[in-house]
Amino acid sequence: MKRKTIQSRREFMKAGSALFGAACLAPTIVSSSVFGDNAPSNRINVSLIGMGLISGGHFRNMLSRKDVFVHSVCDVNRNRLDKAVKQANDHYGTQSSTKGCHEYEEICENPDVDAVMVLTPDHWHAMISLAAIKNGKDAYCEKPMTLTIAEGRMLSDACKQYGTIFQVGSQQRSESAFRKAAEIVRNGWIGQVETIYARLGSFAPPTSLPAQPVPDYLDYDRWLGPTPWYPYNDERVKGNYGGGWRRFWEYGSRKNGDWGAHHYDIIQWALGMDDSGPVKFVPKGCDGHEYQTHYYANGAKVLRDHPTTDNQMIEFIGTKGRVQVSRGNRLGSTPVSLKSDIIPSDGIRLYQTNGHEQNWLDCIRSRKQPICTAEIGHRTATICHLSGIAERLKRTIHWDPVKEEILNDDAAARWYDRPRRAPYVL
Repeated sequence: MKRKTIQSRREFMKAGSALFGAACLAPTIVSSSVFGDNAPSNRINVSLIGMGLISGGHFRNMLSRKDVFVHSVCDVNRNRLDKAVKQANDHYGTQSSTKGCHEYEEICENPDVDAVMVLTPDHWHAMISLAAIKNGKDAYCEKPMTLTIAEGRMLSDACKQYGTIFQVGSQQRSESAFRKAAEIVRNGWIGQVETIYARLGSFAPPTSLPAQPVPDYLDYDRWLGPTPWYPYNDERVKGNYGGGWRRFWEYGSRKNGDWGAHHYDIIQWALGMDDSGPVKFVPKGCDGHEYQTHYYANGAKVLRDHPTTDNQMIEFIGTKGRVQVSRGNRLGSTPVSLKSDIIPSDGIRLYQTNGHEQNWLDCIRSRKQPICTAEIGHRTATICHLSGIAERLKRTIHWDPVKEEILNDDAAARWYDRPRRAPYVL
């Protein structure tokens, strides 16, 4: 599919031609805002789908940008939707009007929308992203990219087919400390990597909840979408960094799909495995393992929630040293000099951005690939899903990252995808 430019998509030049003709007839003063990088014809019309907890920073950032117009917002919660529309229109004033939509299809099928941000719970990521891609939109999708391995393969293939600029919200790739830690590992400064610790934390276990009346402002059936039907309860649908919907297997892979999606992504990057992945997944307490562990073919292993030096988020342990990294640009190393050493001109330097969302918007204009593509997001999400499958089945899972197959375990292989509740099918 040949993609249209932002300018031709909205046919702004029709209005520009009329304006130019009028200017030739009279000495009219035209505002500089009509021309240049931030002219209406060059602004990217972005729509945000899902206005819950994670949307806050994205929404504020998009509103603050002169090169972006928040064309529309979407949510199945009418209170959130109305609040977002008011916030946008208070910001823009009389200059323009942001629309509120109950159904994402209205946004994906609108030719005036250039790009969408998918900020919903995990179980909606694939369906909305695919609808956007097939309608010629670029997309930013929160992590983990999908609910199942099959969805990830579908999304990555669709992006290649349609030429989509697709950024997965694994923003740690755009933070300098994580990039430097990955470069230290990739350049062999700590020798052969043998062990990696990743600190994820834990949620309360899933639980049965009593039925509550569905609020009149919420389309609960649509919130559930393709997942199994359960009686409504506030705890099931709320966004909460301590749990909420993330506690439940129906909507994701719990902590593996939460912090795991961030940290496993950096580990993949540092090991040069963006197009591959581990080969064995062992849940906590299985086969003598004190910690949930996954293994790469070269023997490197990742342990979940093993204590790390200085309580860092990720720690790489090699034959010649260590490197630890966390958010807030916390970087440590053994030897200490590693963290401040300069990479030589012939060394490995990784993709550097000026910000994760900025990178996405820059790539929409340049048509270059962003730092965290759908294929990268799929490979990281696959680790989240397989870790979750091993945990639920309480046994070791063997994986072929080339064929993308679970080996010698038909029951586990059935989790490659999940049934979808009608009519929410792909």
